Amino acid sequence: MTIVGSNKIIGEGIDRVEGPHKVTGTAKYPNDYATADLCHAALVQSTIASGRILDIDTRAAESSPGVLLVLTYRNAPRLQRGPMTDLGAAATPPLQDDRILHYGQHVAVVVAETPEQATAASHLVEVRYETTTPVLDMDDPRSPVVNNPWGMDTQRGDVQAASRSADVMIDATYTTPDNTNNPLGLFSTLADWDGDTLLIRDSTQWPHNVRRQLAATFGIPESGVRALAPYVGGGFGAGLRVWPHTVLTAVAAREIHRPVKLVLTRPQMFTSVGHRPDSVQRIKLGATREGDLTVIEHSSTSSVAMEDDDFEPVASGSATAYACLNVATRDQQRRLNIPCPTSMRGPAQAQGNFALESAIDELAYAVGIDPLDFRLHNYAEKNPQLRLPWSSNALRECYIQGAERFGWSRRSAEPRSMREGRWLVGYGMAGVAYPWYQAPCQARASVRRDGSGYVCSGAIDIGTGTYTVMTQLSAELLGLDIDRVRFDLGDSDMPLSPQAGGSGLTSALGNAVHAACRNLIQAFVGLVRDDPDSPLRGSTVENVTVTDGRIHRVGEPSANETYADILARNSLEELTADGTSTPPAPHDLGMALTGAFGAKFVEVQVDTDLGRLKIVRIVSAIDGGRILNRKTASSQIIGGTVGGIGQALFEETITDADTGRIANATFGDYLVSVNADIPDMDVLFVGEPDRATAIGTKGVGEVGLVGIAAAIANGVFHATGKRIRSLPITLDQLL
Repeated sequence: MTIVGSNKIIGEGIDRVEGPHKVTGTAKYPNDYATADLCHAALVQSTIASGRILDIDTRAAESSPGVLLVLTYRNAPRLQRGPMTDLGAAATPPLQDDRILHYGQHVAVVVAETPEQATAASHLVEVRYETTTPVLDMDDPRSPVVNNPWGMDTQRGDVQAASRSADVMIDATYTTPDNTNNPLGLFSTLADWDGDTLLIRDSTQWPHNVRRQLAATFGIPESGVRALAPYVGGGFGAGLRVWPHTVLTAVAAREIHRPVKLVLTRPQMFTSVGHRPDSVQRIKLGATREGDLTVIEHSSTSSVAMEDDDFEPVASGSATAYACLNVATRDQQRRLNIPCPTSMRGPAQAQGNFALESAIDELAYAVGIDPLDFRLHNYAEKNPQLRLPWSSNALRECYIQGAERFGWSRRSAEPRSMREGRWLVGYGMAGVAYPWYQAPCQARASVRRDGSGYVCSGAIDIGTGTYTVMTQLSAELLGLDIDRVRFDLGDSDMPLSPQAGGSGLTSALGNAVHAACRNLIQAFVGLVRDDPDSPLRGSTVENVTVTDGRIHRVGEPSANETYADILARNSLEELTADGTSTPPAPHDLGMALTGAFGAKFVEVQVDTDLGRLKIVRIVSAIDGGRILNRKTASSQIIGGTVGGIGQALFEETITDADTGRIANATFGDYLVSVNADIPDMDVLFVGEPDRATAIGTKGVGEVGLVGIAAAIANGVFHATGKRIRSLPITLDQLL
């Protein structure tokens, strides 16, 4: 099945359809909403990382001006843990016992008439603890080990024998730190009960998950919860779970029978909505003198909370990145007294790719082959694990075209051989093979009597452009001008949608929109199939096309009719159809389902006296399948690249080794990339539409970040001869 429209709206770099709402301030984010009789909540958080509460004194807080309620484990209702999700277990319900499992754990919530009163009263809650020594280091022998947490470890060939026989071996350890998702929009929740029905506005990347989790938590039908999030101020993965503060807001609103609003502070964002876990990775690579990759062994250990879950298969990407007969990947987690990690842009792959692509670079130097040529030589023509052809794979073209655009041929081979004045110049690169992901999705499409189109799904737009590309796609499929179509999202009462995450929403939602629009055209054709007054009489959906608000019979230009005329003749105000997309199975298709591919090329300069590192320019060549909007897709790659620079050079969440307190939980102390750190960036898209689905897209939300850290580190080695195996890259490593 291919796209049924013929207006050629998709692919054009049109401006965001929601842009005017954002720049004029009419786009309302969760913390912009207020209701009649609204009150406000503030959190009280633990000041120890491990132990239990001996006593909690709320009397001063309860008598403070404006205070309506103080909830602790002593008076909070019993709550059920939500059901398992596609991304792992639901978060543990808050305030259920006296145990403390991490610094910053919510131990009370104060509700008052104003946010200032709630905050002031929260400081009056006195908590006395029995402290135990926290487990904060993955090397701590008390840390419980979780082996193969998701059943994704892989093994093919004979890794040990291949290691013994390799002409050249690399055996190195790479480390990545804890990073924290830091969307500019502080996460907030507004909960409002009407009897046993809950309306909740939440900073989420997954409204249907909010509905499902809260329904289970409170023991009510899913139809009793409506989650709304038409606009979200960023997420980067932090909005993929229903966090304890969301539950507490709903609990408080139910207890006082008034709507309650809670907005996290910036420091609370560091302890309340997840973070990228740190990792220690050991990689062994072997090759022949001719450059044939003969063995890959990748083992990773990452951190996780004591009684929670996080889907982070760091080593898994190495199983399919290169053509290699002997491969083993292993993941384990170590449980610590830390807030629960969660997905952060490019989850698992951001860490795993840094280690793998750094090691590949090391091996290329050891063999004596140009790093680009080494990667091209070991390009996987088929999926190495499934031994099936890719549904699409333009990684080779990414390498070739990206290198040409970058000017890789100007690179001299020897480290420390290129210079501009006192600056050492380095060229580095990395390849990216981002995993495929798609979940079931539903959409609904309508055409109204005035000839306008309306399409909706309970999806989310976290700034990635979902509003725009789905409006474009809907207009293309229905044969309408783009200003005649409205696309709505962000409401759990709309058709079921998966999360905005995993670089999977565009394909899942786009294919559902494709199905809904096709079914809608089929419904119109069905209305006129036996209509003697219609020039389309006897048509089928297979022999019509749509353009300019008309249905045309292929090959007969005069056989056409507008949607509006068909509706009017049948006395209908509108016609509606639903559509569903279901992920295909690789063996049914005879193809390995593939995500985006990319090649990243970076020029760095390092000051010989000061060790100062600056990024001069970056070229990203991306295979994203069919690109629905080149402007928004390019913006996604650029934004991801900025995040990759942050991962490489700045971002590190510092946890005090004794107390578990996060020491840099503000934007004044947690460093992120700013404009002065960002170089010239060039993005080019290569490849063809993916063959596995109707619209041929592959998500590009995360492939932009992955590979940047490795390319920068590899550029630093080329510039200085110093191999950096630990992020972030800091001055002391370069002096």
